[in-house]
Parts: sequence; C-alpha cells; structure tokens
Amino acid sequence: MPRALAAILLTIVSAIILIVVTGFTSAAIETTGANDKLVPIEKQAQHTALYREVFDRLATRHYRGQNIDDDLSQRYLAQYLDNLDPIKSYLLQADIDEFMHWQTRLDDLAKRGDVSPGYIMFNRLRERAISQLNANIALLQDKDHSFDLATDETLVLDGDKRDWFASPEAAKTFWHKRIKDSMIRLLLNDKEPEKARELLIKRYQNQIKQYTQRDSQDVFQLYVNALASLYDPHTSYFSPRTTENFQINMSLSLEGIGAELRTEDEYTKVVRIIPGGPADLQGILKAEDKIMGVGQDQEEIVDVVGWRIDEVVALIRGAKDSVVRLQIIPAKGEAADSTAIVAITRDKVKLEEKSAQSKILNIEQDGKSYKLGVIDIPAFYMDFEAYRARDPDFKSTTRDVFNLLQELSKEQVDGIVLDLRNNGGGSLHEATSLTDLFIGSGPVVQIKDSNQRVYRNQRATMPAVYNGPLLVIINRLSASASEIFAGALQDYGRALIVGSQSFGKGTVQDVTGLSSGQLKLTVSKFYRVSGDSTQHRGVLPDIEFPSAYDSEEVGESHQENALLWDRIHAVPHKSTNQLKQYVAPLTARHNQRSAADPDFVHLLSQLQLNEDWAANDTLSLNIEKRRARTEQWDLEVLALENIRRQSKGMEPYADVIAWKKESEDDENESESEENIAESDPILQEAGHILIDQIGLLPQAKNNQLVLINNRKAS
Repeated sequence: MPRALAAILLTIVSAIILIVVTGFTSAAIETTGANDKLVPIEKQAQHTALYREVFDRLATRHYRGQNIDDDLSQRYLAQYLDNLDPIKSYLLQADIDEFMHWQTRLDDLAKRGDVSPGYIMFNRLRERAISQLNANIALLQDKDHSFDLATDETLVLDGDKRDWFASPEAAKTFWHKRIKDSMIRLLLNDKEPEKARELLIKRYQNQIKQYTQRDSQDVFQLYVNALASLYDPHTSYFSPRTTENFQINMSLSLEGIGAELRTEDEYTKVVRIIPGGPADLQGILKAEDKIMGVGQDQEEIVDVVGWRIDEVVALIRGAKDSVVRLQIIPAKGEAADSTAIVAITRDKVKLEEKSAQSKILNIEQDGKSYKLGVIDIPAFYMDFEAYRARDPDFKSTTRDVFNLLQELSKEQVDGIVLDLRNNGGGSLHEATSLTDLFIGSGPVVQIKDSNQRVYRNQRATMPAVYNGPLLVIINRLSASASEIFAGALQDYGRALIVGSQSFGKGTVQDVTGLSSGQLKLTVSKFYRVSGDSTQHRGVLPDIEFPSAYDSEEVGESHQENALLWDRIHAVPHKSTNQLKQYVAPLTARHNQRSAADPDFVHLLSQLQLNEDWAANDTLSLNIEKRRARTEQWDLEVLALENIRRQSKGMEPYADVIAWKKESEDDENESESEENIAESDPILQEAGHILIDQIGLLPQAKNNQLVLINNRKAS
C-alpha cells in the first residue's frame, strides 16, 4: 500500500485527538524568588544531530516544499518570537533589536544543526518574565498600595495591536494596567478585594514556577516547532514526553471530559467538543470557551490562567465517574466579563460512543403537511477493534445510518436532512462508505502526495440505498471527513448543501519516529472528484446561512501558514446539474421566508450583537464602566429576546431576572420536536428548503423516501 494511503487512518489527527498537549516537564522546583539567580538552560549534545534529522525530514517528506533561504530565516525568527511572547508581555524592543542579527542566519544555522539562538532568546524571555512576575507579586503584597479602579484608563491586550515595550518603564505601566484589569474581572465575579489579590499572587507565583520548570528538552521542542509550523499548522515535533501524551490521546480511551484544547494567550481555550464525550453529553461547554480554573468535585477551584496546557490537562483528567468543575469565560458572554462553573462527570471517551441518531421533523408549508427525516451524524466513527475481531455487530457510521434509513422508510418520510454540523471528521473509510449509500458507484475523493502522485482508491462500489430528496447541513466546525462526504454529494449533484462554510481541513498527517521523539508532518492533500481541494476553503454551501463562528477566528484559513486551496484534474464521475438550476429560486424563497421568521431573525440579531461587542478590543479600567457594560450586555440580549417573543405573540419578559430564571429552567428540560423552530431555527429553515426542493424537482413531487434495493449494512 502506498505510504500516503497508509497514513489515512490519521485523516484528521486534530479531529480524533481528545486533548492537545505540549508536553512540558513538571518536575517539582520551588518558585524562584526575586533575588535567586537563574541558571541558563543549555542545549544538549544530542540536539545538533536531532535538529538536523528533523530538518531533513521536513525538507524531503513534507507536502509543501520550502526554499531554505533568508526569507525563511526571517519568518522563522518572527514565528519563534511570537511563540515566546505571543501578546508582547515581557520582551523589550531592545531585546528584539538585539535578536535581529539572526534575521538572515537561522537558515544557515539550521543546516548545521545549531539550535543555540533558540536557547539564547528563551533564556532572555524567561529572565524578563520572572523579573516582571516577581514585581507584580511585590506590588500585590504591598498593603499600602491601592489600585485606583475609578480612572478612565484603558488597556489593549491584543499583542498584534501593540508594539514591543520601548523601555522597562513602559512594561511597568502596561503590567500595572493589566493587574487592574485582572482585579476588575475578579471583583465583578464576586471576589472580595483581598481574595482577589491572593488569587493573583498565586497565579503569578505559579507562572514563575512554570518558567523555572522548563528544561532543555522543552526549549528544543519550542524552537523546532517554530520551524515546523512554517510548513503548515499540523506539522510538529513531539519530544519523548509529548510522544507519550500523543499516544494516549490517539488511543481514544482517555478518561477525561472529551475536549480538544489549546493555549491562546494566557488561557486554555476549548477548540472542539469531542462527539460522544462527557462534555458533549453534558452540553454546556462549547468551542471557544476559555478555562480559568479547574476544581475536583467540591474542592476549591484552582486558578489556571497562564498555566502550561499539559498541567491544565493533568487537572482535568481523572478517574471514571469522578467530577471535575471548570470555571470558564463563555464565548458568548466574554464581552460582559462573565464567568460560569461547569461540572462534568469524567468518563472514557470513544469516538464511536455517540452514534448517528434520527428524528422526525414535521413542517406545515403552503397548506400541506410534510414529514422529514433528520439524521444527525456527529462523527465518522468505526469500532476498529470489534471489526478486526469479526464482530458481526461492530458499530460504524455507515451501518448506523443504513439502519436509520430503513426506519425512516417505514415512517414514509418525504425527504431526508443529513446534519453534519460540528462533525470534525474521523475515518476516511467511513466517509467513503457513507457516500456509497447515496450516490452509487464512483470515486469519492482524490489524494495527492508530496511526490505529486494522485490516488483515487477511495470509491463507492455498490448501488445507492437511498435516492430520494436529500439535503446536507454543514457549519464552520464540519471538518475533514465530513467535508469529503459533503463535497462528494455536492459534486455528484446528489444533495443541496446549506449552512456556513466548512472548516477547510484537507490534509493528511503521518507520524514518524526519530532518534528522540516523533515528527508529525503533512504528507498528502485531499481533492474532491471535481478537482477542488477541501483544504483552506472547505466546502462552500449552495445556500449560505449565518455562522455562529467567526471565520476569522475559527477554521483552517485562520491558521498560520496553512496550505492553500488549489485544484487538480477532475476525475470522471456521474454528475447531474439538476439541483444547480434551482439554487437561485430556492435561495430567493429562503431569503423571503427567513426575513419573516422571528426565530431566524433573532438568531441573526444575536450573531450581529456578538460581532459588534467582540469588535471592541479596548478595555476600560474603570470598574463602574465595566459593571455597566456587563449590565448593558444583559439588557441588549433581553431586548432581542423580547422582540422575538412579541413577534410570535408571546408575553415579553419583565426584566433580566425573569428572563434568566426561565432560561435556566429551560436548560433542564429535554428538547422536543414541537419547539425545534425556536431551539434550532437553522434546522427548521433547512427543512423548509428541502420541501421547496421537493416541489421543484419533477420526479420528487410524488415520491416519498425511496429505498432502491435491499442491500444489507456492510
């Protein structure tokens, strides 16, 4: 089997990794005091050969070739500095000026295996950070110092919108403001002033501890990964410690909460909720939430702002059936300085534990009643262990959807909606075999490796099971295998695709062993049968819906150095343009209907409000203005809700308290089919579009669900 195809089980590594870790050491070292002398971290003898080994693998095996020249050297230096000090919290402009003498030399040094610049720059960063953090602690411990929270000062945290500190005095001024901002956040979340000071002191002490715990292996990994990330965001070097964590994650048997995490600035951020995991089943933790603290059951929550991600993960992991409590900044309430506590019962996370599910969506349209089948596909899963053991009842996406189609046939539904929202991918084999249920025989995806060889082995080989009216919903978190499936149905003209632009993860990674640690690198790229890549651009819907996720913050195109979209030759396939001719009239009907739908209009208004508030990245350091802003957020959200209620002839809420109380009560009630328009206007409108499609397609007007053979689930 070609190497590129052997790597297919890693179709979307990020989609099946349960928790992303960076693997810094956690040896017990006491916090460095203000007068303690730091011992510089030195490179190890084996790092020269190991660096050249990584360098050679990147140059010869990665899908993207790179010219090893001064341009790469400049980008390498900029990337490493950004990794060291992402929001420009510690380094001075004088440090940056000094480091510029490596600007055109790092490529030459890399060829020789010389990693010394990485250590010099890291040691400077560590020295600056520990000095500043000690100064912060001293200021907070000074009982005579009071923080004036009534001034009209402002703070910009985004490092891209600030310059490096011109002087130590500029750094001192920035950090004084930053401490005030942290104090305000804690006070607005009901912390007493003294408790807030104590918490910040502990936070900074812990960050100092983390800097003192870094060792030579950590610095080597950080420096090498700055180079690896220039190739693409999915390429990285794993130290031996990180390799162990990676192997645990890839086994899909981790006892935890089932969330993919990453470090963003000083927070641990939720990237994605793993389908079938405890967090997914609990339903409160969402993508883009930021984790501020972690507590065990009823124990005190530990503040984890500024922690290394592996230490945060260690706190979140635990025994099955134990409870972990997360203090989060919800993505939707971040502008209002709000936090929330989420309690999750730990369990083993397996991708196949949350199966595809179906429900009936009843819709009245144009005086007629329609019954639609909705199949929610959370992931492309397959129980490989049971399959290898020849268990005749092994679970897989295709088998489950096949059985659901049989059940919906008995219900005599008029059409089917496949819901791929938040489906992060999984097994390429399952994406191919699921496509086989709907298109009949033909190619599903093309795969091109780094040698420009194209493979078309992934094919649908059997007659379709269902050929009735079909619609697919995607969103920004639909990735990899789900993009292959949706793209194939779109290219074959088999289904209308609605929703928002998908993630755009169209690459294959391979993990290869090194003399020390492992290297994960991108070796292949996916292409649709039309020749379009799914990389970067993803799948564009035929009819676009508003997105709950900012494409500037979420998606492959947001990633630094992501491989770009391109095309190769199309592969012959049986395609019909039947649906394309109806996209314009279907879109017109959708626009007219959604503009008059209170639930859909409310969704648009909520998204616009989130966007407007997120655009303001300047924080007031006046606590009363921040408190008023928090209250204003609630009032604006309430106003939108009351507009929706009045449009539907419902009684508006009297105040924020009444609204929040009923919202909390609603969260404890199970969702019913009757309230689907209110709880999921996207699905409701997708159903209306499918009905429009049924009315326009001649052969569908008198058809109900058509199962065209008695094929057994494979």
